[in-house]
Amino acid sequence: QVQLVESGGGLVQAGGSLRLSCAASGRTLNGYDMAWSRQAPGKEREFVATIAWIGGSTNYANSVKGRFTISRDNVQNTVNLQMNSLKPEDTAVYYCAARRIGTVRFDYWGQGTQVTVSS
Repeated sequence: QVQLVESGGGLVQAGGSLRLSCAASGRTLNGYDMAWSRQAPGKEREFVATIAWIGGSTNYANSVKGRFTISRDNVQNTVNLQMNSLKPEDTAVYYCAARRIGTVRFDYWGQGTQVTVSS
């Protein structure tokens, strides 16, 4: 069982930066693809970035491409999301998620961390 805990959220002005971290406990993240997802009030949850276990390839939602960077530290057992040039529309609860390689659905989720970007 993978347990994920997010940290690093907060209030920031538009144009600012935040770095989210996701720490795993219970087992190593080796063999898991990882993702950051977000949900804004009244909107559906959307994936913003993913990073594969095999090869470390990354993918980003068009809305964050060029501004957000996902990375993983397989020694520290963490996944990070560096968010730059933040916009008010980035305001949401951000969730870390994991899935075993070879599966489709992300089955493991953290509790989320709030990110609020003021204009």
